[in-house]
Amino acid sequence: MSKKPDYKPGEFQWSFLLPKYWGIWVGIIFLMILAILPWSIQHRIARVLGSIAFKSLKSRKQTTIRNLELCFPEWSEAEVLEKSEQVFIDQMLGIFETLNAWYCPKWFEGRVEIEGLEHIQNAQAQGKGALLLGTHSTLLDAGGYVCAQYFDPDVVYRPQNNPLLDMLIYRCRSTIYTNQIDHDDMRGLIRHLKNGRAIWYSPDQDFGLKQGVMAPFFGVPAATVTAHRRLLKMTKAEAIPLYFYRDGNISNPKYKVLIEPPVENLPSDDELDDATRTNLIIERQLRIAPTQYMWFHRRFKTRPNGSERLY
Repeated sequence: MSKKPDYKPGEFQWSFLLPKYWGIWVGIIFLMILAILPWSIQHRIARVLGSIAFKSLKSRKQTTIRNLELCFPEWSEAEVLEKSEQVFIDQMLGIFETLNAWYCPKWFEGRVEIEGLEHIQNAQAQGKGALLLGTHSTLLDAGGYVCAQYFDPDVVYRPQNNPLLDMLIYRCRSTIYTNQIDHDDMRGLIRHLKNGRAIWYSPDQDFGLKQGVMAPFFGVPAATVTAHRRLLKMTKAEAIPLYFYRDGNISNPKYKVLIEPPVENLPSDDELDDATRTNLIIERQLRIAPTQYMWFHRRFKTRPNGSERLY
């Protein structure tokens, strides 16, 4: 668990000027330079860096391959390998897209389309919050930025362990999100939902069974968080699936935001059924652009009693 900072999020500390942080400052300046490069150069660099990362980060590579083998058994061995490398390339593309969102947002002009915005608008018109069920996309904050062109989103985030990085990322994200809610701040999350806010929330990672139940994900039993059920029950907010992805030719990409109708009867009286339906929503989203998801996380780390490990 990350240590709670003893300062306000986004607050500058004079200690950030100490020599131990100089390397990070140099890295930030380098990233800002990359952000002003033309997309034609950015996506070429991303391809090279993604391929290098795929070959170098052997543990992440094997996790990605294993996840895709489990979730897409219809793919051949060659397809799994090709798609696995593309995951790393898409992650690098997502970093450049996030830098563009932070520092050169005009690049997205004329490149964004949205479908289903009325579902969020209808919920808020009724005085309800909208818990936007999404995924850990490789688009990172670029996805949040394209959403912010149409509605006012908040985000749940996990603070960085490095305080300087946490400050810098928090400040950059403040240009996109009205509110950034610490993942441990349940009171804040509840308050914002009760106030009718639209909050991007991703219940798609394995945090064990203290916070969830085993439910099928692409047909494989997976630890699935259920905190969103409690949030929805306490706030009377609507559960609205949200997905954003890159589409079209990589040299001239478009960005699409897909918002689906509110999920009926969520939460129900059946915790397992709710978790299963949530996973089905995420599956449906991921099949649109399978490699634009962070498959290098061990989604199936927790196993049912008596089952062999998958990694």
